Amino acid sequence: MNVYEIVTEKIVKLLEQGIVPWRRPWTATGLPRNLVSKKPYRGVNVFLLSASKYVSPFWLTMRQANELGGHIRKGEESTAIVYWKIENAKSSPEDLDAQETEKKTRRRFLLRFYRVWNLEQCELPQAVLDKLPKMETHQHDPIGAIERIIAGMPNPPEIVRGGSKAFYSPLTDRITLPPRELFISAEEEAATETHELIHSVGHEKRLAREGICEAAPFGSPVYSKEELTAELGAAYLCAEAGISNAVIANQAAYVAGWLKKLRDDRKLLIHAAAQAQKAADFILNRSCSE
Repeated sequence: MNVYEIVTEKIVKLLEQGIVPWRRPWTATGLPRNLVSKKPYRGVNVFLLSASKYVSPFWLTMRQANELGGHIRKGEESTAIVYWKIENAKSSPEDLDAQETEKKTRRRFLLRFYRVWNLEQCELPQAVLDKLPKMETHQHDPIGAIERIIAGMPNPPEIVRGGSKAFYSPLTDRITLPPRELFISAEEEAATETHELIHSVGHEKRLAREGICEAAPFGSPVYSKEELTAELGAAYLCAEAGISNAVIANQAAYVAGWLKKLRDDRKLLIHAAAQAQKAADFILNRSCSE
């Protein structure tokens, strides 16, 4: 089983249990992060770690636990998370002219994984635990936070209100949303608006994503990838604001639809998560290194 299959299989098992990892409450302790660097995890790792049973947002490798003077408790099960390893490979003559072959290289992105454990699975010195930052509790107004995120988007599309459907039009670079009173909650409105904003980031004048720049028939692989990208991107933004986007109109049909797509394409989830992260970073006006 390769890395794509390992990750997808975990998400598939959650969906089979009726759990949608990207439609979860985010209000308790904030995004999962590394205990040593304190940096939040990104991409599909957000969902792999947030779907765990643990309350603590802190995770670490076995080596980090040992270096802190502690250890992983015996019998504790790890969680696999992924990263991209970049390798330089000489371009083949088929790729370049003969004169350029020796002096040019191309980068290869290889998906790899490593294992982490939650803080609750570890025994660490009290001195280490005393230095941990307090867990986030989102005492601020989460709806206000998501409104500020939306208002702060650079080079935004036009947003208009009208009708009973939400959609983004690449031709006009415009998002259409129903009137506020048609949404069942402010949280659901925020989730819908951020979903359409992620679509808009794919416009040719922003990130020029295939699913927006090219015609993609309903149900096609490109269409499915774009829809999952918007779903995951909305989840990132909702998590940033500390709100839940858990409402799904028809949970059973929704879950069944994504189960089939993920089983058909084992690379879909990871690639869509990476594009969603880039789109969320664009809206947040944040570089990928932050």
